[in-house]
Amino acid sequence: MDSPRRSLIKALLWQGLGIVSTGLVGVAVTGSFRAGGQMAALNALIGLAVYLVYERVWNHITWGRRVGGRRK
Repeated sequence: MDSPRRSLIKALLWQGLGIVSTGLVGVAVTGSFRAGGQMAALNALIGLAVYLVYERVWNHITWGRRVGGRRK
């Protein structure tokens, strides 16, 4: 199971990549760096929160995990 700190670091790194890609799409669609940046920032905040909850929920699901060489 990942620690809460590890989940946070993973989420922050993932969101960094997401900000860049969303910002580029936003600029391409709107033609505005400001609008693209705002879209990227909002998406990053929402995505970070959803990802953290998603990771923590999956840490409590034992299905498909191997424990001591066998599946649970």
